[in-house]
Amino acid sequence: MAPTAGIGAGLRGTVLLLVLCLCQVASAFYIPGWSIKSYKENEEIPLLVNKVYSDNTQLQYAYYDLPFVCPPTGQHRPGKGLFSGQSIPLNLGEILRGDRITVSDIDLAMKRDNKCSALCSQQVTGREVKRARQMVHDGYLVEWIVDNLPGATSFVTVDNTRKYYAAGFKLGYTENVGGRTRYLLNNHHTIVIRYRQAPGKAGNKGGQVVVGFEVYTKSVGADVRRNSDGCPVDLEHVDQNFELSVVSNKTLEASADPHLTLYPEDEIDEDAVLTIPYTYSVYFREDKSIEWGRRWDLYFVNQEEGSKIHWLAIINSLIICGLLTAIVLMIMAKTIRSDIKGFRDAATEEGKNRKRKSGEKVAGLLEKAGEADGEGDVSSDEEVLEDVTGWKMLHADVFRTPHNGHLLAPLVGSGMQLLFTAVSLVLLSAVGVLNPSFRGGFISFAIGLFVFAGLFSGYFSARAFKTFGGVDWRRNTIITAVLVPGLLFGAVFVLNLFVWAQASSTAIPFGTLIAIVFLWVCVQVPLVYVGSWYGFLKTASWEPPTKTSSIPRQIPQQSWYARGLRTALVAGLIPFAVIFIELLFVFQSVYQDKSGYYYVFGFLAVVSTILIVTVAEVTVMNIYVQLCSENYNWWWQSFMVGGSSAVWVFLYCAWYYFVKLHITGFMSGILFFSYSFMACCVYGLLTGTVGFLAAYAFVRRIYG
Repeated sequence: MAPTAGIGAGLRGTVLLLVLCLCQVASAFYIPGWSIKSYKENEEIPLLVNKVYSDNTQLQYAYYDLPFVCPPTGQHRPGKGLFSGQSIPLNLGEILRGDRITVSDIDLAMKRDNKCSALCSQQVTGREVKRARQMVHDGYLVEWIVDNLPGATSFVTVDNTRKYYAAGFKLGYTENVGGRTRYLLNNHHTIVIRYRQAPGKAGNKGGQVVVGFEVYTKSVGADVRRNSDGCPVDLEHVDQNFELSVVSNKTLEASADPHLTLYPEDEIDEDAVLTIPYTYSVYFREDKSIEWGRRWDLYFVNQEEGSKIHWLAIINSLIICGLLTAIVLMIMAKTIRSDIKGFRDAATEEGKNRKRKSGEKVAGLLEKAGEADGEGDVSSDEEVLEDVTGWKMLHADVFRTPHNGHLLAPLVGSGMQLLFTAVSLVLLSAVGVLNPSFRGGFISFAIGLFVFAGLFSGYFSARAFKTFGGVDWRRNTIITAVLVPGLLFGAVFVLNLFVWAQASSTAIPFGTLIAIVFLWVCVQVPLVYVGSWYGFLKTASWEPPTKTSSIPRQIPQQSWYARGLRTALVAGLIPFAVIFIELLFVFQSVYQDKSGYYYVFGFLAVVSTILIVTVAEVTVMNIYVQLCSENYNWWWQSFMVGGSSAVWVFLYCAWYYFVKLHITGFMSGILFFSYSFMACCVYGLLTGTVGFLAAYAFVRRIYG
């Protein structure tokens, strides 16, 4: 009773600890249509600055870490105890995705327009100008936040019927004049806040809600004529479309230029000082066409235009899966069932013949008849065995424990842990629980679900380990809890050292690393132990339906195309063909359209379901062919076949990098391939586990 009570207490403690760790995540949860914040007229609205990011690099930076932007003054800002430069508490997912949200000095008040205000005149050195030039060249975008909405650049669809948003706005842009590249910095921001009357009681009391946040940028020269408050005088002539008129001025080289120009690199004097004036305008516009609960839809309009391609991907996947299903059903219904039925009928008929012959013998010729029957039995048995070929001859070897089963069991357990996490995330996203408005929620839930799924990892690992004849279940528990999470954490830690050196916001802070280790060691490891204890000591092993002989059967020479990795790689092409179209959309959202959001999880859920079915069917077909070749070493083969499509996904990543992306810099390339490799390993472990379980169920079925 004492060990059981101790384990029960430990389980309660770990669950409580996990709940406490996720409290910060829960406090930041955001439900569209419910978490409404309304503002009265002239009520202050805080504007938060976050980070800068680019499609051409994997490195992000906190906005206030840039030396050429206006630093915070530390003044009191709207809100309870808010000061400019104050960091906003973040959940774990926000930290890991590189968010660094800080209160800004920009003044916003509901329905109060501001034609122009000077923010600051920032002095920068030539070295800092070089960095600004490089970031403009790399196409960095800026993310600001108002009422949980990211500042957006407004676009119109191809048919000019609908408007849509892309989160973020350009830090600057380049211009080629006379064969010379100029790097222009956007130093004036026109902020457009779209609002409408708040629903319910708040609206009756004059409350307004924010339904849109747009930012329009301009590059205004340093020598343009300005008012006493530092604003360009021509900004007063902005029309209803909020477009700023072009202002001519002299550049710092005393030539006509309507923009603030950053010098080309060969003309930069690192000891020189450049003053950059920053200004901003604010306009509030009522927009009754946007419901507050659907204000994020504008960020997804561009994705909806690709719905036809998504349906094409699903049809492609269904065709492949349907063909595989037909083949598997043919194998199960015709080949295997007819083999088993014929073998059973032959054995039954031969038994009846022997009984009939023995009944016709007379007592006086019993000994002679017995000898004759003995000869007849041997002859008949040989006839029956002549029909037993292929997979039927392996009944005494097919469940022989695999080599290195102590490693396969933890991999299967970790695969089940990842499978539970992935399925839960896709389902939660498909039903709208996880959405872009819950910033960092996807990563936070992924970590929480992965830690909780340690129960499944320990349980399935222990069951497989016991089936393989293992004895030391505690050692298996330690390997399960440490192997995959340890490798992932070690790889992330090493990469994080390089990102730290670049002073990027994507570098994980030391305190966050300690928190992750704490979740791993103090929460997941005990959960894996509880799952292993129950799976090994309280649950019976998966007993094979046939007995295994003491002497292994010799495996005949295999064909060249049916050997190990070759057949696995060929088989992996089929699951890859199921998902490669949807992969294109995922890659575009992750690597190319960082200013957008991937939010077509309904399509992803359908494609993922088809993928799991396809992996299971491909593995069953491959293992059946292998058993027909009298090769009973199918345990590892099923795992490799199931996960082999990860190799093709990684090759697709490499092709996408060299053909589609324009990522520059050695460090960005290292990060891309490192994180792609880790993602493919996780994917391969997940699909490999699906293949292993499908093959095991198939083998038990046909030999049972």
